[in-house]
Amino acid sequence: MIEVKQTSDGDPFEFEATIREAGGESRHHVTMGQKTWKKLTGERHTPERCIEAAFRFLLDREPKESILGRFDVTVISRYFPEFERELPRYLSQ
Repeated sequence: MIEVKQTSDGDPFEFEATIREAGGESRHHVTMGQKTWKKLTGERHTPERCIEAAFRFLLDREPKESILGRFDVTVISRYFPEFERELPRYLSQ
């Protein structure tokens, strides 16, 4: 289960994300600029939904323990160049 809570609505948005699986949980602090949110979602999805979709994308590629504890959503593309192309599929699920 992925739980995302927005902790700041400034720019950048800030989130606390908790991933719970049978083997335990991990917590992550994530930032996302408003410009990035608009680019990734076209404002058709909430910022929380975007972060949740980003975590589902990441979990399909690595275990929760490998996900950075603090990061900006833009760094995902550095590790996974297909992120922006694939994200709409995760947003629609």
